[in-house]
Amino acid sequence: MALEVSIHQGLGEIAPEAWDALGGARDPFLSHAFLHALENTECLQPYGWHPHHLLVHDDGRLVAATPLYAKTNSYGEFVFDWSWAGAYERNGLSYYPKLVAAVPYTPATGRRLLIAPDAPQPEALVDLMIEQTIEFARRNGLSGAHWLFTQEDETERLQHHGLMRRLGCQYHWENRGYGSFDDFVGTFSSRKRKKVNRERRRVSEQGVTLHVLHGDEVDETLIATFHDFYLNTFERHMGVPTLTLDFFRKIAHSLGRRFVLVMARRGGEWIAGAVNFRGDDTLYGRYWGCRETIEDLHFEACYYQGIDYCIAEGLQRFEPGAQGEHKIARGFLPTRTWSAHWIADAGFRPHLEAFCRREETAMSRECESLMSLSPYRVDADPTA
Repeated sequence: MALEVSIHQGLGEIAPEAWDALGGARDPFLSHAFLHALENTECLQPYGWHPHHLLVHDDGRLVAATPLYAKTNSYGEFVFDWSWAGAYERNGLSYYPKLVAAVPYTPATGRRLLIAPDAPQPEALVDLMIEQTIEFARRNGLSGAHWLFTQEDETERLQHHGLMRRLGCQYHWENRGYGSFDDFVGTFSSRKRKKVNRERRRVSEQGVTLHVLHGDEVDETLIATFHDFYLNTFERHMGVPTLTLDFFRKIAHSLGRRFVLVMARRGGEWIAGAVNFRGDDTLYGRYWGCRETIEDLHFEACYYQGIDYCIAEGLQRFEPGAQGEHKIARGFLPTRTWSAHWIADAGFRPHLEAFCRREETAMSRECESLMSLSPYRVDADPTA
């Protein structure tokens, strides 16, 4: 192979069809449309995300890539290393800038080492990207390189190159061939089933109706309404709303049927909404916002409507986002997630490796313990 490795500070330099041929056609977050929209709508650089995508060409054809960002903080990653940064600071060292292979603001497992399906010697391309990413970090004086929310086979390959892995836990729903929501909730214990049905009933009793729309079915006014909800949520929780109205408009238009908007209406007015993204076999819940607080509406809009949608559309999984043990009682079970980390400083490396080992032991025990909260009847346990 006549391979050429290059670094690009933006996807605007890359043909969308060439990038999407590496996996963006299957994973909405890895699509050129999603990543490029983040770059050109003021969602990244103001908040410390600086694109440095690694590309591999074979005789002029794009055959492999890694979405890379130099970071000046740890915001929007969901693999928390603030304590690592603090340890560096206490020892008079700089943890930032660092390098991450990730999708900004998106805690969803997916490919981080993208390979064309018909590329020759795919393992060699994976090894090349890992080696070149580390070399780029070393050459530019970055404290480390971090691959976030990697798939298991990628995690193993990164470990093969000497990276340390970290274990995380999310809560995912699996479609077991349910014919309806009633079929699904019918696998719960009686008490848990009544609780879910009561939550759904409360929403309708308060005069709220839910409407599911795709990107090709919404206009700019509705997107602006949702964005107001999104801003309001961050204001109430004193957070930073990094995603602009222009971003939501662009991705709704470009992703079309892969952009799934759940909107809640009462008394002729929109009062809340949740944005989801659709992959080949998975629905991903991402953003929520509301104008007023309605009892149990968050559960209905963000969880139950997504489950309904997956059953109706024949999707296999629903990943509603990071954290939230309250999701377990609603049918989302503990699921392991992975990341892999290379640290440049030889003095810090063994201490962080020991930290990761201890953390993995504790996290494994926590995941096992959380399974005891499963709402499923013993005879209908999806993990049995």
